Amino acid sequence: MTEATASVAVIGGSGLYNLFDADESERRSIATPYGTAEVTLGDIGGRRTAFLTRHGVDHATAPHLINYRANIWALASLGVKAILSSAAVGAVNPNYPPGSLVLTDQYIDRTNGRADTFFDEGSVQHLASSEPFCPTLHTIAARALDGIGESVTKTGTVVVIQGPRFSTNAEVAWFRSIGADTVNMTLYPEVPLAAELNIGTVNLSYITDGDPGSDEEEVSAGLVFRRLAEAQPRIIGAIEAIIRALPEDYAARDLIDSAEVDAVLARGVIR
Repeated sequence: MTEATASVAVIGGSGLYNLFDADESERRSIATPYGTAEVTLGDIGGRRTAFLTRHGVDHATAPHLINYRANIWALASLGVKAILSSAAVGAVNPNYPPGSLVLTDQYIDRTNGRADTFFDEGSVQHLASSEPFCPTLHTIAARALDGIGESVTKTGTVVVIQGPRFSTNAEVAWFRSIGADTVNMTLYPEVPLAAELNIGTVNLSYITDGDPGSDEEEVSAGLVFRRLAEAQPRIIGAIEAIIRALPEDYAARDLIDSAEVDAVLARGVIR
């Protein structure tokens, strides 16, 4: 394992490819049993923080091709105990307007074929998932955003689709009917993989587009990236406020026996 250097990490979604100044940060290529992950270490919110961008700095990796296990294993090897992720989402619930922030607290998985567990060899572990995001981190984040006057919806169920295509109108109607509020392509299996290594997660989602049955312009990559670019100062400000509010003694839930986690982190790496 890599020497522990950060207890908190930020995973950047679409539009968030850098978090630190280049001359005040350290880039690392971390070899893992699942491939190499690129991580940047820097300071934000008064904390040493590991940053990882899901799609790569040039947005070259499609949602279904992201090496989620390598990413989470690499962060765990650095000593990360809390992950704050950002995500671009579309609204399927008309009460979640474009331009708003959401602290997601539930997901519905509609992906397929993604490697979604570390326990696929030598050990079977059944992860408790009724509350997939850490309730403690969720409460801390909500209070932090209230403290800076940021308007945020404090609950939300995201349906995670395979991508990279956007949803049809019929799919959106179906997602709404089963209780989803937003739609995204990347939060699964990222969230349960982190939980398998006893890392707490909290998600800050930015709604880039609305219900296609509304007067919204048709969703497109151009629309999404334009709105994300406009929202970057706000998103980064929210991330900084949440990290600043995170207590030094934060302890994630032990959802998997620590010996089993240690065994995963002791696996040989691919170089």
